[in-house]
Amino acid sequence: MENKIEIFKSSDNRIELKVQFDENTVWLSQRQMAELFGRDRTVISRHISNIFKEKELNKEVVCAIFAHTTQHGAIKGKKQVSETEFYNLDVIISVGYRVKSQRGTQFRQWATQRLKDYLIQGYAINEKRLAQKQQEVEYLKTGIRILNRAMTEQTTDEEFEMLRLFAKGLSLLDDYDHKSLDRKGITQQETIYPTVEEYLKMIQIMYSEIDSELFAKPKDESFHSSVNQIKQYFGDTELYPTIEEKAANLLYFITKNHSFVDGNKRIAAACFLYFMEQNKALLK
Repeated sequence: MENKIEIFKSSDNRIELKVQFDENTVWLSQRQMAELFGRDRTVISRHISNIFKEKELNKEVVCAIFAHTTQHGAIKGKKQVSETEFYNLDVIISVGYRVKSQRGTQFRQWATQRLKDYLIQGYAINEKRLAQKQQEVEYLKTGIRILNRAMTEQTTDEEFEMLRLFAKGLSLLDDYDHKSLDRKGITQQETIYPTVEEYLKMIQIMYSEIDSELFAKPKDESFHSSVNQIKQYFGDTELYPTIEEKAANLLYFITKNHSFVDGNKRIAAACFLYFMEQNKALLK
């Protein structure tokens, strides 16, 4: 959900708040909660502190700091940027129960309905986009079939192969959109495992082309573990029997272990491609 601002009005029209919607929840500051519940800000602050102290909610999950522009207090006509802690709907509801506020119930019902509206709206938009993507893929596939027929006597084998691979790529994208990609892979063959040193040599070449001193700087020795984990067996059975499974898990382990200060995703992708290329599995 994109960051949106909605106006909440209490049933007696005495309270009007600008409410921020983001990350599938709503956010209010302590000042706004004090206004909503008709309590002093110190009371709201004390309840929030107790909520975290009693471990009812995790502050790292339910609290966010938002920057906003305000009028400068000392210089007329000048703006300043300040940061304020905001709390999500879970905190707002919990504080509402503690101060026994009827407005809290009204706000919860209003916010829940608005979030539901956004969810339904977002689902409808995503369904429409997916249908449009599928139609575009079909148009491209049809175009390739027409090109194949029209160029039969004029196209080299290499050009036909490029068209075939392009069509296969479109099919894979279509399968990805519909979450129907084959998870296990198909290539079972004797595996060529590049050594850690070979991967590091390739990474060093990448480093020479990237303007960052932190890129590929090791944090620990976990990169060695990432490279070797795809060789695992359970008894006499390989845990990752196909080339595709080994490559996918190599990508996953390098990304997950976060072995470098910067560039982990780029390094993981490069190692994935290098492994596939060494096993002649890139173009199938």
